Amino acid sequence: MVAADNLKITSESPTFELISYLKERQKLCEKALDIAVPLGYPDKIYESMRYSLLAGGKRIRPILCLATCEMLGGSVDMAMPTACAMEIIHTMSLIHDDLPAMDNDDYRRGKLTNHKVYGENIAILAGDALLAFAFEHIAAKTQQVPAERVLKVVAHLAKACGADGLVGGQVVDLESEGKTDTSLETLDYIHTHKTGALLEACVVCGGVIAGASPENLQRLSTYAKNIGLAFQIIDDILDITATQEQLGKTAGKDLQAQKVTYPSLWGIEESQKQAQKLIDAACEELAPFGEAAKPLIALAHFITSRNH
Repeated sequence: MVAADNLKITSESPTFELISYLKERQKLCEKALDIAVPLGYPDKIYESMRYSLLAGGKRIRPILCLATCEMLGGSVDMAMPTACAMEIIHTMSLIHDDLPAMDNDDYRRGKLTNHKVYGENIAILAGDALLAFAFEHIAAKTQQVPAERVLKVVAHLAKACGADGLVGGQVVDLESEGKTDTSLETLDYIHTHKTGALLEACVVCGGVIAGASPENLQRLSTYAKNIGLAFQIIDDILDITATQEQLGKTAGKDLQAQKVTYPSLWGIEESQKQAQKLIDAACEELAPFGEAAKPLIALAHFITSRNH
């Protein structure tokens, strides 16, 4: 257990350089992902998997996993297979989310979406293959971690991907399209499951790998749920205010699909205030970890300050 520290740590702390930290960790994650999913036969499926997996992105999810593990005394090596699995599953969700049967998007991270390059059939199979491989990678590559912790990680991540998590959120999201009377409660359900469940798994699984206590796992879960909801609020704002070049995907999709969003319920200014409240509450959960929590606190503030 890290000693408690009552000092408030902010992302502006001169002793922590977030941009340098992100660049370094992003480079580590990119290398690990490239190694994790090499080319193979059949060529087309591996090319399709790698096309989306290595298309860039901030790699916030694996970085959150690594940062949490380190905060609790673990190492990058212990957490990297799980961190990679988080990004692999996130990539699967993007491939499937972009399909014509779902959000029907042509661009992702500034490039043509997977199905636009490889066809819908291969895109579906690439997503399936990535999902299966994520669990294989955790089980086969995790080292220096007790087996019972690895098993907990697999169970937690599997739940985050299924009907109680990402899939359930997507279903309610699809059912809510065109319904202008969608309630705030329903909107919260969609995003705590569709976006938040995997973000929460990134943080909690990082803690599990490091051997966090049940009390600390609960703190991590609350932190992650808050930043996950804040992340989605900011996404909703950016869908209105950012350009396609900034987003790397089609702007204004929510409006076209007649989706109720946080800005449509609250307005942009109030949405920004609500996101900041969530970030502040998230950071309060990390007070017992003292100086070791600086990366996670800085990452939380980064979520509300991004413009793409």
